[in-house]
Amino acid sequence: MSDEPEQSPGEQGGRLAEKLERLLRMTAPAGQKAPSNEDVATAINIAAGEKTISATYVWQLRTGRKTNPTMRHLEALAHYCGVNAAYFLSDEESAKVDEQLALLDALKDSDAQNIALRSTGLSESSRRAVSNMIDQLRKLEGLVDLEQGQEEKPR
Repeated sequence: MSDEPEQSPGEQGGRLAEKLERLLRMTAPAGQKAPSNEDVATAINIAAGEKTISATYVWQLRTGRKTNPTMRHLEALAHYCGVNAAYFLSDEESAKVDEQLALLDALKDSDAQNIALRSTGLSESSRRAVSNMIDQLRKLEGLVDLEQGQEEKPR
């Protein structure tokens, strides 16, 4: 028996659609929108060397109109996004991946990247001092501690 509450197919499809949309949005390169349904289908079909999925079917999954994709489709979508297919099947796995993607998303910001790169080579105590300074600045600006996993307050 699972610890998770049983869900109707509509709820499962909605969660799948949310996960897929979030994954496509978060894996898009910096400054770009999430790929179109056509872009996703074309890339998957080229990688597979055959017609695996249609743009219409990608749209149906992204909008929750289709809720029960085959494992082949889930694996193709996961491969396209660079994650394990378990992302779509397990809330625990998707939470782990989302956490990693949030970190990568933060690093898309060139200023954040610059700070991270400039800390390379510093001693552990110096990196800790920089980290403490950033924590203090976040408090001064009314932002919550990111390590607690809370959302930032709007500015």
